[in-house]
Amino acid sequence: MTKAKRYNPEANFGTSKPKKGLLLYFFLTPLFLAVVLALLARDIPAFGLNLTAFGLFYAVVKLNTWGLANEFKYHKEKLTKAPTKPYKTMSAILLGVATLFSASVAGDKSIFIGIFLAVIAMIGYVLYYGLDPRTDKLENIGDVSAELVLKTLSDAKLKLSGIESHIGGDFKDLVLKDKLSLATKKAEHIIQTIQEDPKDIRVARRFLLVYLDGLEKVTNSYTSMDDADIKGETKEKLHQLLNDVEIKFDKELARLKKNNQFDLDVNIDVLQQQIKN
Repeated sequence: MTKAKRYNPEANFGTSKPKKGLLLYFFLTPLFLAVVLALLARDIPAFGLNLTAFGLFYAVVKLNTWGLANEFKYHKEKLTKAPTKPYKTMSAILLGVATLFSASVAGDKSIFIGIFLAVIAMIGYVLYYGLDPRTDKLENIGDVSAELVLKTLSDAKLKLSGIESHIGGDFKDLVLKDKLSLATKKAEHIIQTIQEDPKDIRVARRFLLVYLDGLEKVTNSYTSMDDADIKGETKEKLHQLLNDVEIKFDKELARLKKNNQFDLDVNIDVLQQQIKN
């Protein structure tokens, strides 16, 4: 007999998308057939009960999918808060309710058997999928406010997402598109560097928000116009602006790395002094 392998969210780091929780979809197949058969037999009471059971299990699947997506995002981020909505916990509870309803209301099992099966279903869900993450990942913050770090990173990612959405659209100036793509990659690198060492947020906060905000506004203005209506002089200025942005991003990244090197040197000196003493 083959054994089901427990779902492990950390095993999916190399993937770009979270798992969908396909195991729960197997519950939907017999219920869907029961709904169809009851409809063909014109058994309205059975049709209503089976359709309700199908709806409950479908809700379980959706809640589980949202929970796995939140968990995937949580494990991908080095610095984040635990998910605020316990979708997986809700999914486990609803799975118990759906199982009880299917067995004892839509089916012919006694209420005791229904409760027993519901408990088994919930335990099985928890053992396989686990529950929602509950611990905030805010380590290595130091004396910096965690709220400030998370708010700054969230705002920066939102602005970056707005810029990237325009790049993915109908961008006719390919040279400008490449420059903008390069700028966003460097901005992502800066955000990643700050996530790894959040104490730099105080000096990098203004840089992140001001420059990304300006870049987003310029991109929005450009994409809102027809390419033919933009003068050549304006395009040249825009190209030069992105060159300057790239240089500025490089300098900021170098400064952040230099700060980290400085911190490392200080920690080494302190440790050497402690060893000597």
